[in-house]
Amino acid sequence: MSEAWPPFWPDIHDQRVLDAIAVVPREAFVPPEYRRWAHADEPLPIGSGQTISQPYVVALMTQALAVAPNQRVLEIGTGSGYQTAILAELAREVYSVERIAWLARLAEERLDDLGYRNAHFRVGDGHLGWPEQAPFDRIMVTAAAAIIPPALIDQLAANGQIVIPVGQPYGVQDLYLVWKQDDHAVERNLGAVRFVPLLPGQPET
Repeated sequence: MSEAWPPFWPDIHDQRVLDAIAVVPREAFVPPEYRRWAHADEPLPIGSGQTISQPYVVALMTQALAVAPNQRVLEIGTGSGYQTAILAELAREVYSVERIAWLARLAEERLDDLGYRNAHFRVGDGHLGWPEQAPFDRIMVTAAAAIIPPALIDQLAANGQIVIPVGQPYGVQDLYLVWKQDDHAVERNLGAVRFVPLLPGQPET
């Protein structure tokens, strides 16, 4: 276990992000058999072929998204709920969509136990977003898409931003920050990442 938490990351300078990572107990989002490594700066399995992201990647994506306290955020890929909790520390409301029902239920229970009342959960296809709650000021996608789903761009508010890994599954993808400006989008490549794929279709139990 790391002696200092969060670790020192020279390129992570947003104090709100660092404070959120310091406050949210990562060990609460890791299966019992992996909790001894909860503060290791690496991804860990959480079941059903999914992972809890490396803390540095969580910090990098969250910093890039630049969430303000008054904003509403859509998260695609709830997973264990760790990134959800980080976003809930920073945003006014977080709406999280997860394809695997048991993961979504467990994440909701964890955040409820930790006292988060501004996080909302839905089981569904992440490609479709959460149209009933749109528009969103920010969108965080924690699974790799072959292309940026058009529905997510549509659900992004004017001048909103989305952070998303794009590329082939089970390999190296590119992490993009996308700004929605009027009738077009502006993209910035933030570097290489590895994420599980964003799968379409019916949710799993």
